[in-house]
Amino acid sequence: MSRLDQYSITVKLGTQDLGVWDKMSGGAVDSEETKYKPGGMAPAVALGGSVTVSNVTVERMFDNVRDLPLVPDIKNAVGKGAVTISRQTLDVDGNPYGTPIVWTGTLKQLTWPDPDSESSAAALIQLEISTDGKVTGGGVPAPH
Repeated sequence: MSRLDQYSITVKLGTQDLGVWDKMSGGAVDSEETKYKPGGMAPAVALGGSVTVSNVTVERMFDNVRDLPLVPDIKNAVGKGAVTISRQTLDVDGNPYGTPIVWTGTLKQLTWPDPDSESSAAALIQLEISTDGKVTGGGVPAPH
């Protein structure tokens, strides 16, 4: 069993380490559905289909000292920068458990916090990554 806070999400933009991120969504592995209905009222045959991986979005609280200097590099990488996202499962003590799941792709979007004079909510910076269509890792070594 695990909780939603038992993960460490790290992001690299090219070779630049952007550190740990607070939230992640997307990255689902899906496929096209192809079925063929043969004649003679035979049941449909599932043929499978090409695999797709949905875009990944990561978010974290905007820290002026850490993030403000990164904004120009991130902004300039939109539409062309290579991104690697790693999601490492943690045990209840915060130690890595198993191997991380890794997505790669291109930086699609940078969204910085929306100002709101009536809100005291945490200001979040967000990156969306268009995935390459491949996900690696994500297992636990077999016991010996």
